[in-house]
Amino acid sequence: MEKRWNILPQDKKQSELLKKVLHINETICSVLVQRGITDFEIAKEYFRPSLEKLHSPWLMKDMQKAVTRIEKAILSEEKILVFGDYDVDGTTAVASFYQFITSIYNPTHTDFYIPHRYKEGYGVSKMGIDFAAENNFKLIVCLDCGIKSVELIAYASTLGIDFIICDHHLPGNELPIAAAILNPKQSDCNYPYKDLCGCGIGFKLMMALAEHFSIEQEHYHCYLDLLATAIAADIVPMTGENRILAFWGMQMINHHPSAGIKALIELGGIKKTLTISNVVFVIAPRINAAGRMDDARKAVSLFIQKDYDKALELAALLHSDNFDRKEADTSITEDALDIIKSNEELSNKKSCVVYREHWHKGVVGIVASRLIEHYYKPTIVLTKSGTLVTGSARSVKGFNLYEAIYECREYLEAYGGHFAAAGLSLLPENVEPFTKKFEEVVSSTIEDHMLIPEIVIDAPIFLSEINTSVYNIICQMEPFGPENLRPVFIAKNVVDTGYSKLLKDKHVKFSVKQNNTTLAGIGFNMPEKFELLKTNQPVDIVFSIEENEFQGNKSLQLKIIDCKMSN
Repeated sequence: MEKRWNILPQDKKQSELLKKVLHINETICSVLVQRGITDFEIAKEYFRPSLEKLHSPWLMKDMQKAVTRIEKAILSEEKILVFGDYDVDGTTAVASFYQFITSIYNPTHTDFYIPHRYKEGYGVSKMGIDFAAENNFKLIVCLDCGIKSVELIAYASTLGIDFIICDHHLPGNELPIAAAILNPKQSDCNYPYKDLCGCGIGFKLMMALAEHFSIEQEHYHCYLDLLATAIAADIVPMTGENRILAFWGMQMINHHPSAGIKALIELGGIKKTLTISNVVFVIAPRINAAGRMDDARKAVSLFIQKDYDKALELAALLHSDNFDRKEADTSITEDALDIIKSNEELSNKKSCVVYREHWHKGVVGIVASRLIEHYYKPTIVLTKSGTLVTGSARSVKGFNLYEAIYECREYLEAYGGHFAAAGLSLLPENVEPFTKKFEEVVSSTIEDHMLIPEIVIDAPIFLSEINTSVYNIICQMEPFGPENLRPVFIAKNVVDTGYSKLLKDKHVKFSVKQNNTTLAGIGFNMPEKFELLKTNQPVDIVFSIEENEFQGNKSLQLKIIDCKMSN
């Protein structure tokens, strides 16, 4: 698939000034300047993240109300239920806060609750509230959901149950009537950092409770590994507080993880130092698989388990769920690709909607993302769930998927989501008219360039600049994530040395030369680029820099992202 290259503008003057201060490679300085790092003090905070730089939790609207309500519950010996969503952010938030609250309050007066994905759906559920009422819980601390549960929280109030909401999703026009709402995205909340995940907001509540009750920091810092996992999995910006928390959480993951995280690392087969990327692609899918394939409650049970052998047993259940998830994902993706390939009309559309009654509901969102990798267009994957057809939608960069689905609401029973992803349900007889209307909306509103995947390139670089010193600085830019991605470079007019080769008919082992510098690289799943190299004409390559280890020897190599003939 052809990709468009977007080389970010360079501020040469500012880069030169930063180089004089930091005494490091100027190309790296240009990348840092793009990320707002323009002087020594900002660079110091960036390269040496400090927990001391976290904002006071008391700056968050309703924090005092939340702490006061929890203190009242403790003094009155009320039962407290910790409630959260079934994804990574929700389960880690629940595990963290549940352990913290039971460390300062009678454990027999507390419990946790994770709604079942298929029986209850996303967020606060009536079944969960009824469970609380039947078991005499008077306070629910709700994590990673609740900000739009106006009617359900009103229902809880009629049963004498208060809510403290810790959510990071955008509030609607009407807020629930709760004892406290902790959400920096409220228009009247003055908390300086707006991009915490749900687990992060739960962490700030623990921070405030610790200060209020004069509890040592170690009693909530011990959950930083879970918080880093949530930050990685929820794809929130890797800036500000998120970057500080993720940095120290990764230190904990690598040096003294909790039993649950350690067990997931063991089953994931990771032997080296973990990065955020390992968390996203190895640890997070195993946690998410519990809710996708079965019951996410066991993910929380894993994270609150102190005994490593028992944690391994629980992690094995998640590992098994993930195996089932991968099988379903692969099978359904193949089915969907066959449907598209055999339907020329569908292939030529600017949107893609595919439906089969028997597909597993838990993986349709993943399948939608897989299809975009092949066809790069707004995609919806539907399946049957009871009497309704339900599904997940995924977008391409720059296209507002939620608005497109909103325009088709006449055919929908329910829908929700945001710019890039959404969920929906409809009656079986409305699948065809919905599909037609969705294509009409997409084709009339999407811009042509949005249907071509974009590679954002941080800076041009000469191969002669690439050395261990530059690589070590890039490593210090970790943890990577949105708004602080691993730097991507372009090297122009490089030529094949004659030693490039095709591996397994699909991967390319690059050996390229620019002036007097030769470097090796690897390009996965790009056999067509090998044909380009064989022309012996100059090419431009786009890549990141990584370390390759083979038989105990380490060397730098280029991870090739794309390659085109030079102009």
